[in-house]
Amino acid sequence: MADGVEALLETLDLERLELNLFRGTSPQVGWQRVFGGQVIGQALVAAIRTVDAARIAHSLHGYFMRPGDPKVPIIYEVTRDRDGGSFSTRRVIAIQHGEPIFSMSASFHRPEPGLDHQLAPPAVPGPDELASEQDLLAAASADMPVSLKRYLERDRPIELRPCEPEHYLNPKAAAGLTSQNVWIRARGRMPADRLLNQCVLAYATDMTLLDTALVPHGRHIFDPQIMAASLDHAVWFHRDFDMTDWLLYAQDTPSASGARGFNRGLIFTRDGRLAASTTQEGLLRLRRD
Repeated sequence: MADGVEALLETLDLERLELNLFRGTSPQVGWQRVFGGQVIGQALVAAIRTVDAARIAHSLHGYFMRPGDPKVPIIYEVTRDRDGGSFSTRRVIAIQHGEPIFSMSASFHRPEPGLDHQLAPPAVPGPDELASEQDLLAAASADMPVSLKRYLERDRPIELRPCEPEHYLNPKAAAGLTSQNVWIRARGRMPADRLLNQCVLAYATDMTLLDTALVPHGRHIFDPQIMAASLDHAVWFHRDFDMTDWLLYAQDTPSASGARGFNRGLIFTRDGRLAASTTQEGLLRLRRD
């Protein structure tokens, strides 16, 4: 399974074309469009490579404008908006076929001491108490949607252990809930690099967040009647974390209306420290025959 992590790190290792210009590629795994988390992660890499290494990303805000084409490279153009005494800000545009597909603003901060508080994590089973993806496949593959089965069988860089697996195995049983909790971690070894860990987490934050808005309706992202796409995405980084150890992704959905679902997430380390927060709105359409 470590091959998935190695492939992700290669995908995030952008080629520098000019001072503020970078080129990224997509894994050729048969997807019809580029995974949104990949574009977020690559855009953050591009921004990081124009900022003093002593400054750490503390927030990013992105908008998806067009679906990405996995068959051609993505060009990332960085604008250096400001380098102040403590903060640096960057804008990144991802371009394919001569048109922007994604835009992102990111802010970087020189670490300094200050006040400290956080919310407590929810009370959920630990990752060692939950079934692995392989266990779920072995126990329930006959009852799984084909798309979910193929997803779990794929060699992916991020391992998931849902605290409420019934959302995927029997979504109607979870109808009415407004949250879901998923443990996530990288499937293999990674360098002990704080900025690289941020980029991998940025990639992972797009994996289950939009799906949360389907939980109250007894549906999931693998439902063939659902057309889903990320519209915008924001991440705030609060504290250090290690992507090779389990992180709890606690997600809720305050609202869905007008074919859009809004979701929030808090990401905790295994020992309960709040590492990051996320928000996202996405398109959720019911397909018509």
